Amino acid sequence: MAFTPALIMALGAMGRVFAQEPGGEETPLSLIATPVFAEEETEMGEQKDSVFPLWNSKCLPLSYDARDSGKNPVVKSQGTLGTCWALTATSALEAALMPEEHLVFSADHLSMKNGFYITQNEGGDYQMAMAYLSGWYGPVLESEDPYGDEYSPNGLTASVHVQEMQLLNGMSREAIEEMIYFFGPVQTSLYMDRKTTSAALDYYNEETCAYYYPEGKKPTHDILILGWDDEYPKENFKQQPKEDGAFICQNTWGEKFGKDGIFYVSYEDANIARGGVAYTRVEAADNYDHIYQTDVCGWQGRQGYEEESCFFANVYTAQEAEALRAVGFYTTGASSYEIYTVNQFEDTSSFERRVLRKTGRIENSGYYTVKLGQAVALEAGERFGVIVKITTPGATKPVAVEMNKDVYSQGVTLEGKEGYLSLTGKIWEYTEEKFSTNVCLKAYTSNREVFE
Repeated sequence: MAFTPALIMALGAMGRVFAQEPGGEETPLSLIATPVFAEEETEMGEQKDSVFPLWNSKCLPLSYDARDSGKNPVVKSQGTLGTCWALTATSALEAALMPEEHLVFSADHLSMKNGFYITQNEGGDYQMAMAYLSGWYGPVLESEDPYGDEYSPNGLTASVHVQEMQLLNGMSREAIEEMIYFFGPVQTSLYMDRKTTSAALDYYNEETCAYYYPEGKKPTHDILILGWDDEYPKENFKQQPKEDGAFICQNTWGEKFGKDGIFYVSYEDANIARGGVAYTRVEAADNYDHIYQTDVCGWQGRQGYEEESCFFANVYTAQEAEALRAVGFYTTGASSYEIYTVNQFEDTSSFERRVLRKTGRIENSGYYTVKLGQAVALEAGERFGVIVKITTPGATKPVAVEMNKDVYSQGVTLEGKEGYLSLTGKIWEYTEEKFSTNVCLKAYTSNREVFE
């Protein structure tokens, strides 16, 4: 049975829609895009490399403000540019490192050096930020690339490495509060602009700095959730919601908006916390020596065999004598995984020699780095394979892939890349040649003489 590629579409955090018409020859695989705000239901849970103390959820306070814990990033102003998404992402990363470290990251670099063909006036979305960060293209320091000068220098390197990002889609409010309480402020989107916050309309109360937009329009603006207040009076809103309660948020319009840049958004707002991302694992830039990857633009679509399980693999060539220590990949929903490796890869028959290295379960969609139980020795010039079997209940296309699907992702290249998909792990198909996709699967290594 063959499947025809379906409509490929992704909804951006700025309300922008990317689309590509159906077409092409029938193939045994079908492709669909990954909405930034996926409709799949997920549950909060425990992931081995990012332990989440669920039992504490019943002990969360009625109100919490991350600033009281020293997680108060600088309030930024986007000016006339469409960079709220980049400013919010960098602020979330800054807060994740606080109070131990106080760094300010460059939104200019994120919005201009992200691998996509997009200007600072066109906006951006979570997928762009996740691709930029997971690929170690940044973040760089604000002092290295100051904001708003229409210039971003080449050759800058990431100041830290972001190894895990969890998407908020499908999470309950309580689960999102847990994210904020245990990891730090999270990035989300609203339908919000200068018009909806004007005194002439009923969405924003300037006196109480309270915002509530009940209509279900596509989000247009990214903000940071710092905390919550279950008892925040509904009377503080111009147009009253049914119940008390609000998220405490930080905007990207400078300190003149709200109270020094801070405002409240009703729990009943149509978009608040319906989608977004939590940056849950930020490590020092010397955690690994090498990253091997094929997906500059990251998760752009989903691929599979109309089954909830699928094998996906990438083949790389070691630059030096190295130790393979970890593997990074996206999950498109709550998933279990098996990680395998192959040394001395020659052709697809080499996959029969794969060795199981790690198994586990991840409860939220997002990007994850899984450390192997034991490092795998690689020789200089050795071709090696990294394989994941992913099982995502309810999904038919569980593998995240990169693809050139619109004018923004036209920088995607297939040359020199070697990715594979398989339904059972027996017959493998070369994705770049057959489907024009790159598998989103990274390998992290350390130089052996250092690691050993």
